[in-house]
Amino acid sequence: MSSAWNVLLVEDDSTVARATEILFRLAGHRLTIAADPTAAYSLLARHRYDVILLDMNFVPGMSSGEEGLACIARIMADDADARVIVITAHSGIRIAVAAMQAGARDFLMKPWRKDDLFAKCAAVIAQTSEGGGSRRDAPRPTASTILGDSAGIEQVRALVRRVGPTAASVCVTGPSGSGRTLVANAIHAASADAAVKAVRIDLRDSEQWQALNAESGTVILRYPDQLAPVAQARLADRLLPGLRCIGIADDVATLSPALRRRLATVEIAIPPLAQRRGDAVILARHFALAAGEAYGRGPVRLSPAAEAMVIVSDWPDEVRGLAAAIERAALLSNDGMIDAAAIRPISSNTGPAPTPALSLNDAERLMIEAALKEHRYNVSRAASALGISRGTLYRRMAQHGL
Repeated sequence: MSSAWNVLLVEDDSTVARATEILFRLAGHRLTIAADPTAAYSLLARHRYDVILLDMNFVPGMSSGEEGLACIARIMADDADARVIVITAHSGIRIAVAAMQAGARDFLMKPWRKDDLFAKCAAVIAQTSEGGGSRRDAPRPTASTILGDSAGIEQVRALVRRVGPTAASVCVTGPSGSGRTLVANAIHAASADAAVKAVRIDLRDSEQWQALNAESGTVILRYPDQLAPVAQARLADRLLPGLRCIGIADDVATLSPALRRRLATVEIAIPPLAQRRGDAVILARHFALAAGEAYGRGPVRLSPAAEAMVIVSDWPDEVRGLAAAIERAALLSNDGMIDAAAIRPISSNTGPAPTPALSLNDAERLMIEAALKEHRYNVSRAASALGISRGTLYRRMAQHGL
């Protein structure tokens, strides 16, 4: 291959990852490192890669490959054209076969040879390039990646995967700012018409109604629940049978029966951020990295205390409000680290920001847990990050039953 490759390596061993990055850089290619699947999902939401190199185990002592297989399944569900090469131990033939069945294009056994690694990458990238250019030149499906590990968001992803490829009309509900448009676009991205841009219509603007004359394709209808009963009846009559409709509403209960039948064959409800606080940290990390890239600040991270603050805070504008707060903090950070003091919920409403939802005792426990997890349960490093002594951290851990 004459052009440089853009490669993603998902590997938790920093020594192996760094050595691999050096090999690719010396060969004239670019390799980006993700330390775990969650970091990989964030990168894949923002960039395309010519090939993804995926280790199959990320928990010390584990060799089942279950984490890697789950990662492949999610990557392929988000982007069926993704090119994955899995890396496994010599004893992992069974895992490699399962990975190939799940969608991986090839596998590499540890310890691998440089020539074998480059040859397999070249072969997979050549398949990608048949009939076209590099994948990095193609636009990233802006809404095919829905981030979060909570049960509620996993259910949303499962419904998108199930109904997306069909012609069924879907209504996406949930609080404003929770990611309803993201999910609507993900539904369209999973459909047979994904190559044709969906038409977005704000139903509150009467001039946009003329786009409803289409006989086929996909339309994303915003605010159908805010229409008066007469307007809802008119809308139901205007929607031709061959048109796929994806609605975005606060609640389907306010739709007329006729419009509900037309727009909400399936309802996908997005849970508010307060019900999935663990997802808030995943999203905050993603927004921090995205802001660092956008403003040329390099990698931006959140301190353990900042991550704990993200968890305990209520965000008035949901995910959109969290994104605004993290972007602001990333822009103003001087050393690439966002601390708790830099984060505050930003609301379009006047008045004071809401107070954290948990008590100080709960917040301290969350901060300690976040610091321990951040530093892989190395107590000395976690204590240093929190600004306390090792002995104090041990006492606090005992108080909180950690």
